[in-house]
Amino acid sequence: MNLMPQEIEVWYILPAIRAELAKIMFKKGLKQKEIAKILGIANSAVCQYLKQRRANEIQFDEEIKKEIEKSCDNIIKNESCAIKEIQHICSFIKKSGFLCYIHKKYNEVCAKCRQSI
Repeated sequence: MNLMPQEIEVWYILPAIRAELAKIMFKKGLKQKEIAKILGIANSAVCQYLKQRRANEIQFDEEIKKEIEKSCDNIIKNESCAIKEIQHICSFIKKSGFLCYIHKKYNEVCAKCRQSI
């Protein structure tokens, strides 16, 4: 299967980010309905994320998890910055080389690819 880095981002990275944010928000005391509203997703999606039935193909390293946690704190303080914070996380993931790593995992043609960094 030949996937572009953008497809990897949409199909795997974004759902994994939302799942991680949902788990952190839930641990911080937010209810599923609140999390769904903040992230702009269905309550059922939040439920699936919390039960690890969706978006569990990607495991972030500790550095990325810390960045997601920081963004989560910012989102909880100001819900209107959720999109900005998710974009920040995506940028961080690209700069870290993690997107390239995942892209290579799903696309053997790109062993020498550096496009996603």
